Amino acid sequence: MKKIQMVDLKSQYDKIKDVVNTSIQEVLDTNTYINGPQVHQFQKSLEEYLEVKHVIPCANGTDALQIAMMGLDLKPGDEVITADFTFAATVEVIALLQLTPVLVDVDLVNMNISIEGIKKAITPKTKAIVPVHLFGRAANMEAIMVIAKEHNLYVIEDNAQAIGANCKFSDGTKKKAGTIGHVGSTSFFPSKNLGCYGDGGAIFTNDDALAHKLRGIVNHGMYERYHHDVVGVNSRLDSIQAAVLNAKLPLLDDYSKARQDAARKYSIAFEGHKNIIAPNICDICDCHVFHQYTLRIIDADRNGLMQHLLDKGIPCAIYYPIPLHSQKAYLDSRYKEEDFPVTNQLVKEVLSLPMHTELDEEQIKFITDSVLEFLN
Repeated sequence: MKKIQMVDLKSQYDKIKDVVNTSIQEVLDTNTYINGPQVHQFQKSLEEYLEVKHVIPCANGTDALQIAMMGLDLKPGDEVITADFTFAATVEVIALLQLTPVLVDVDLVNMNISIEGIKKAITPKTKAIVPVHLFGRAANMEAIMVIAKEHNLYVIEDNAQAIGANCKFSDGTKKKAGTIGHVGSTSFFPSKNLGCYGDGGAIFTNDDALAHKLRGIVNHGMYERYHHDVVGVNSRLDSIQAAVLNAKLPLLDDYSKARQDAARKYSIAFEGHKNIIAPNICDICDCHVFHQYTLRIIDADRNGLMQHLLDKGIPCAIYYPIPLHSQKAYLDSRYKEEDFPVTNQLVKEVLSLPMHTELDEEQIKFITDSVLEFLN
């Protein structure tokens, strides 16, 4: 059996190396390392894939979130609501801009931000909501947009983990995650579903005026060289990373399907087990692209299971072991433990198994057999 990886980028690269290498070589041959034609090509291709008017490439996913907020002219002290159970980058940029993060609990079933939690957290100072499409599953954007419209709030989608996922609406329509709010952001970190070979990110919007402002912010506030019209940053997707993304974007739906197929095999193996709550996978399954495949281990030794898997050479991880409201950097007297019952439960239960495009039947069987061996 091939060695199991948490994310097997080497095997993925081996299948596309000729296309990737040719694309990178074009950058080297033309010496257009910053803002070259590969970046413009990727921007256009991603706009077409997402069916969004504007994609603004940038240096990484954290910058994408920060620049999105800068473009909305949020002021110090403005309150921004986001989920307690997610990676720190989401709250980090809120704090960096001297905005006030307001953390709320998540839903036990889908682990995304709680709709009721959002409603309870809104105050006269609230200016924005940042839903995170966690682990690749689309958040309830229909409900979030209704709340935002009612209270005149911005919606900034953190789509770092769910590019390619569809959000379904009650009228039967679908839109890509990241394209529904006023502005969305994503990361192209190598392990993401659409990953480059370094850092990279992008911002999405259908708002022409906002897109114009964001394009200035990513490039030192310049629209014309040495004319600085807005306060900006240096955050550009370099041409080599764009070249990699140009090679991989046409395969994104195939990558999503491979992840969904692997997730389905996992969940079938775990079906009905008293100690395992596995992700629910519908027949279509286009609302979840499985950046992570995350179990909840109940009434059993989660940490013992993790060590058992590691001892057998099976990588696994806890995303995330500490809630944001308990992190030293974001401690706040406003937060009470009783406000986060679901998050506090999840951090004790979650365990993510290997998930990537190259998992094969033999590996999945070995992983699932090993989980069941410990729990049984």
